[in-house]
Amino acid sequence: MRVLLCPLSSGGFLYPATAAALELHRRGHDVTLFATGAAGRAAAAAGIAVLPSATDGAPHAFDVSRWFRDGASQYRVVREAARALRPDVVVTSVLCPGALLAAEALDLPAVVLGLACHLWPYAEGAPGGGGGDADSEDREWRLTETLRHYQALREELGLRIPEPAAATRQLYGAAFLLRGHPDLERPGAVLPPGVGHVGPLWWEPPAGDGEGGGDGEGAALAAHLDRVGKPVVYVHLGRTFGGESLWRWIDEAFTGTGLQAVVELARTPDRAPAPGSDVITVRRPRMGDLLARAEAVVGNGTSAPVLGALLHGKPLLLRPNGGEQRLLAAACLRAGVAAPLPERPAESEALVRAVADPRLRTAVGALGAALAQAKSAAAAAQVIEEAAR
Repeated sequence: MRVLLCPLSSGGFLYPATAAALELHRRGHDVTLFATGAAGRAAAAAGIAVLPSATDGAPHAFDVSRWFRDGASQYRVVREAARALRPDVVVTSVLCPGALLAAEALDLPAVVLGLACHLWPYAEGAPGGGGGDADSEDREWRLTETLRHYQALREELGLRIPEPAAATRQLYGAAFLLRGHPDLERPGAVLPPGVGHVGPLWWEPPAGDGEGGGDGEGAALAAHLDRVGKPVVYVHLGRTFGGESLWRWIDEAFTGTGLQAVVELARTPDRAPAPGSDVITVRRPRMGDLLARAEAVVGNGTSAPVLGALLHGKPLLLRPNGGEQRLLAAACLRAGVAAPLPERPAESEALVRAVADPRLRTAVGALGAALAQAKSAAAAAQVIEEAAR
C-alpha cells in the first residue's frame, strides 16, 4: 500500500502524522510524508520518503496560520505529489482543505487527523447532541466558518460547489480520527458517522536532534531549573485570538513566590519575562522532558500540551481564548482533569492548592492511563489501511 501524508507543518499537527507514518512504514507500506525539521529528519532516518513542507513556489502550503489563505497552493502541491507517487490513500490534518480537494480530484480516499476532541456539531437527534446552548452554538459557528473557506476554495479552483450537507461529509474524509478520548466529549453525545477516537498519536523528536532541544540545551535548561530550586510549572502559550495573553498572570505568579515557570512560546511572539521573576522562555521541538519534571501544566487549552500533560500525569490549569481552546478547556473541566486558572496570580497558594487537589490528580491519572493504553499509532494505521481498501 502506498500512503501520502500531508499534515500541517507545526508540531501539533506534524508530530501525530509522523507517529502514523512510522507505524505504517513499520507495517511494510510505502510511505511518503510532507515534513520539515526534526520530524523530517527522524522520518528520513527511519526510511520514509520525505517531501519538503515549504518550497520557493509554495512557501506557506502547510502553514497552519494561513490554512484559509493558501489552500490553492496546498491543492497544487498535493495533487502534483499524488500524481507522481500514485498513493492508495492520502492522510492529512484538519484545516487542510487543499489536500482534501486534491484527493477528491484524483478520486483518492482521504483520512483526516483531528484534534483532541470533536469541534463541530455532534450527530443530530442524539442524546447529548445539545442545541441552543453556548457549546452547540460555538460548534455550529466553527463548522459554518470552515465550510465557508472550503467552499470558497472550491470556487477559486473551479470545482463544483456541493450542498452544505454534502460538503460537511467531505470535510470528514473517508475517516476522521480524533486524538483524545470519549471522556473529552459531551456526556451522551454521538459523533458523526466516520468520526472516532484513536488516541493521542504522541510522538516527539529524539532529544539529541539538535534543533532547539538537543542534549546541550536541554542540559543547560535542567541546570538552570536546579539552581533556582523551586517546583516547576510548565506554561504553554496558545494564540490569543484577540483575547488576553497569559503574560500578566505569569509575571505575577512567578515573581517572589515559591514556584518557577518554563514558558513555551510556541507560535506566539518573543517576550521577555518580568525582571526578577523566576521565569525562563523557550522554543523547543519537544516538551516531554519538561512535562516529566513539572508539577502542573498551565495553558490556554490546545491539543498538544493538554494531551502531553495527561500522558505525563500532570494536572492542568487552563484559561482559553479562541480556536479549539474553548471547547477543549471545557471538556477538560467537565472530565475533572483541569481547573480554571486562578484569577489572582499573586496568590500562588491558590495555584498550589489546585495542583495538590487529590480529585484532580486522580482524574488526570485515570484519563492519562487510558490514553497511554490506546495503542493509537496502530489504531490509526488500521483505519488508514481500511480506507485504502
